[in-house]
Amino acid sequence: MQEAKRIIREKKTVQHMMLIYCHHHHDTRGETLCDECSALLSYANARIDKCTFLPDKPTCKNCVVHCYAPQKREAIKEVMRYAGPRMLLRAPILTIRHLLDGRKDDERVSRFQKKKQHRA
Repeated sequence: MQEAKRIIREKKTVQHMMLIYCHHHHDTRGETLCDECSALLSYANARIDKCTFLPDKPTCKNCVVHCYAPQKREAIKEVMRYAGPRMLLRAPILTIRHLLDGRKDDERVSRFQKKKQHRA
């Protein structure tokens, strides 16, 4: 249950970042994203849903497997570079929880690798 909440929170974090980026770069307002950003958000959510590390998924920044297509990976990195520093002011609790989740990533990745070794 706790991991499911973390995945929902990660999706919400990505959505907030996309909104911050799209509002500034594509002049959108409210909860609206342009078509390009909406497609990127859908892609990011699909990648989260299909993550091989579930239910112990690390934050994407600390992941050892890069599942994004190269062009999409560059696009999401651009969004995160712009929106990341602004998140602390716009969504401070979400940002702090995301940073704390990132600190637990070593433990999550090592658990996944141990499960993988036992299967082999």
